[in-house]
Amino acid sequence: MRQIMTGKKFIRKIEDFTCEFCGKKVKGSGYTDHCPYCLFSKHVDLFPGDRKAKCKGLMEPLGVMKQKGKWRIYYRCLKCGRKRFNKVDSKDNWKMITALSANPLKLHGLN
Repeated sequence: MRQIMTGKKFIRKIEDFTCEFCGKKVKGSGYTDHCPYCLFSKHVDLFPGDRKAKCKGLMEPLGVMKQKGKWRIYYRCLKCGRKRFNKVDSKDNWKMITALSANPLKLHGLN
């Protein structure tokens, strides 16, 4: 089921966290939505920044794509299967992003 952000606005939350996948400590900026080291994310939002998702599963990075001049990481939740994109940040591990770019997104059900 696709969720549409009607009337909802981004809620900036400055939160530091320890990545549940790689264990690295991450300093949040209020826009941090994934670990810059391993690129894993966590399914915590229904709408960006609201922290209302009940799932709380790890979001596995499956691939990357460039759209409108910006790189985005494509994720799938390992618990519930939800798929979504997150923006690549300048602090992200570009070796990991380059490795993900070798994965054609069509292999993961993205059309």
